[in-house]
Amino acid sequence: MSQFEHSHKSNFKKNIDYAENGIVSKRVLEKSTGNITLFAFDKGQKLSEHSAPFDALIQVVEGKATITIDKEPFLLEAGESIIMPANIPHAVDATEKFKMLLTMIKG
Repeated sequence: MSQFEHSHKSNFKKNIDYAENGIVSKRVLEKSTGNITLFAFDKGQKLSEHSAPFDALIQVVEGKATITIDKEPFLLEAGESIIMPANIPHAVDATEKFKMLLTMIKG
């Protein structure tokens, strides 16, 4: 279930707080065709390498992170995005505190 209301302005930098030594997530939108989730990573937190059966878009809202796709690292900063293709291993590493919006498209 989404924690955000339709037809209301949002500021993704302010809509989620960091947790010390943790990762926080909030579902923005959930549909049968895909999901949008807002994340806040404390420095040093990671999502280990995994793959998904559908494409996903990461948009960095605040801070910096290294996104590794098929063993190739990409340093992303606020305002930058990257598409992670379906069925390709990827990982997320918070090189500093950062917030991201993850859009996953099924199909």
